[in-house]
Parts: sequence; C-alpha cells; structure tokens
Amino acid sequence: MGMIHWTEKPTATLTGGGVIGPDERLPWGQTTVMGVQHLIAMFGATVLAPILMGFDPNVAILMSGIGTLIFFVMTGGKVPSYLGSSFAFIGVVIAASGYQGPGPNANIGVALGGIIACGLLYTLIGALVQVIGTGWIERLMPPVVTGSVVAVIGLNLAGIPIKNMAPTNFDAWMQGITFVSVALVAVFTSGMVQRLLILMGLIVASVIYALLTNGFGLGTPMDLSGIASAAWFGLPNFAAPVFEAKAMSLIAPVAIILVAENLGHVKAVTAMTGKNLDRYLGRAFMGDGIATMVAGSAGGTGVTTYAENIGVMAATKIYSTAIFLVAGCMAILLGFSPKFGALIQAIPLPVMGGVSIVVFGLIAIAGAKIWVDNKVDFSDNKNLLVAAITLILGTGDYTLKFGDFAFGGIGTATFGAIGLYALLNRRA
Repeated sequence: MGMIHWTEKPTATLTGGGVIGPDERLPWGQTTVMGVQHLIAMFGATVLAPILMGFDPNVAILMSGIGTLIFFVMTGGKVPSYLGSSFAFIGVVIAASGYQGPGPNANIGVALGGIIACGLLYTLIGALVQVIGTGWIERLMPPVVTGSVVAVIGLNLAGIPIKNMAPTNFDAWMQGITFVSVALVAVFTSGMVQRLLILMGLIVASVIYALLTNGFGLGTPMDLSGIASAAWFGLPNFAAPVFEAKAMSLIAPVAIILVAENLGHVKAVTAMTGKNLDRYLGRAFMGDGIATMVAGSAGGTGVTTYAENIGVMAATKIYSTAIFLVAGCMAILLGFSPKFGALIQAIPLPVMGGVSIVVFGLIAIAGAKIWVDNKVDFSDNKNLLVAAITLILGTGDYTLKFGDFAFGGIGTATFGAIGLYALLNRRA
C-alpha cells in the first residue's frame, strides 16, 4: 500500500469550520484529541455489546483497536472508519450459546467459532467484490435500500438507551439533560469545542449528575472507588473458539448484514466528503472480515464499521484517517488497562444513555441523508414501500424463526429490503 502521506491542515481550517479530507490531517496534538472523541463515540456500543453477550468488554475494546488498524492497512489508509462491536451479532450469539446473563458467558467458545465463520464469509464476499466490482451489490442494494438499512440500525438500537439505561424517573430526566447538553455544545459553541461535541456534552452532563446526586442526594451517587482500586495494567480475559456446525450456520449469515452496513457507511462517507470511495469497497469488506476473524479468535465480539463515528464525522466535518489510526492505537492500550475499564464503568448509566440517544439518532439521520443525497424518488411506490416496510421491520424488531434460528429486526429489515426491492423492481 506504500506510505500514507497526509497533508497537514493548519488550525485555522478547524476554527473556521472547514472540511478536513480523508488524506489530510490536523497537527498531531489536535488529531490526538479528535481520536479521543472517536474513542468515546464508539465506546458506549463497543462496551455494551459484549456485556449483553457475556463477553469481556476489555477484550472487545482491545480487538476494536486491532481491527481498526487491520482495516486501515487493508484500505491503504483511504477510508475513514472505526471498527467496533457489532450489535448484529447479539441475537444469534445469545441463541447459539444459550446465554441467560448477566456475567460471563460460560459457552462463549461456540459463539466465537460462529463469529470466525462469519468473518470468513465476509472476507470471501470482499474478495469477490475486489475481483468483479460492486455492480452486483449496487443492483441488490440501491440507495433506497442502503439508506433504509443504515437508518434501521439506529432506530433498532433506540430502545436500548430508553428502556435499559434509565431505570428511574431521575435517570430519565438525566438522559434529557445529557442530550440537551450535547445539542447546546453543537449549536452554541465554535471551533475545537464544537468539534468535540460528544465528549464535551458527556463531561458537562457527568458534572451535573455528580452535583445532583453526590451534592443534593437526588439519585444514585457517582462511585469513583473502582477507579482507585483498579490496576493500571493487566491482561483481559481472552477466550478460545470452538467450531460447532450449528452455531456456525446460525452466526455466519450475519455477514450479509455487515456488508449492508459497511456499504451504507462507505456511501455515507462518500456523500459527506465528496470523494468516491467505491473502489475501496472490496478491501473494506475484507478488512472488516479479517478483523472479525481475529476478534473471534481471542474472545472478542464480531466487528463492523461504526456509524457512531460516522455521526461524529458528520458533526465535525473532519474525515482524516489519521484520527482513526490514533483512536485504534489508544483502544489497544486501553484494552490492557483495567483502570480504564473502571473509568468507563464510572460514567453514570443515564449519561451514557443520553449520549447513546444522540449517537443512534445520528445513525438514523445518516440513512436519511443517503436518500437525500441520491435524490431517492418517494413518489415512486416501489421506493416508498421498500423504505416504509423496512423502517418498521427494523424499529419494531420484527423476528422470524426457522426452526431454532431466530432472525431479528436488523436481519429481517436488511434481507426484507433487498428481497422486496428485487421483487418490486421486476416491474421495471
């Protein structure tokens, strides 16, 4: 791939609200700060997914960093993207491993074997795209389909912060304070502070939370004792895969959802940057597939390109791939730090929930942006019905069962959108 040569852009570009392209970068100091924001943007979901599956969050963070670097190398540093835990695996992993939660998944091995099988299938699809191009995927997944699938990923996750991350009335109000904090930072600040809207909103909301709970006794106080007692450095709990045919056949089809996600994400970045990244799609799929196999071999969750980070790029207009190189390296370091894991655990649940509401909403809007940028015609009943049905299937978590195999909302929405479009397009 050769050496990556970023053109350094001066700070004036940043404060003036200018766009930083994938092949450009800010001075390294600011690039590092932006890397921290991307680390935080992916954090809630990358840590939440393994917890929901009974995996070790520190392994997931470590593998997200390694995966991001693999993706960077495979795409020649041309595609700005962060690889984090994929929610598309949660349903099938729980089904394959029989995990009841909470705590460690005693049957993690068979799930890891399935994740590796999924990564292999995904890599093979990437190799096929690299050889014969993306035309066949474009025909299967035109903008009305990819926009719907990307939007559904955000909408399908909407219930997580609202139902699972606000157990009390105070927590629900605190979520509101958090997303309003992020919105105020986004609109009423400028320059570097505005670019760091997720991070700044989270800090402001955490301070307000501490004031209301530790100060005025309104909710569960912030507990920082775990941070003090945790070690600075230590190995996470690695696990080995077990290859079992039933689990592999259950989990491998997730590759199709990852293809749709990745395609949608590359399309979204293309739309935002004005740089056509289609020629890197095969390499992007292979990078994601290989990263998923590496993650599964050590006890990590399957990974995908992260819409949360695309949301941050949309808000900041900074698309430099250098930021993701920094974020990936930071994640690797943090994976080996129990103290960092403890710091993340100390962020109040409703604050993380409020940030998640913003980030998942940005994903949904990224899907709508694909429709707008590609001028999808909703006066055409074919487009209207594909989008309408897909959104409700995904948001309502429409599930179909084939024997023991349950196909949840993101899966039914993805395949439903592809199948319905193919059926209705026959008229053309």
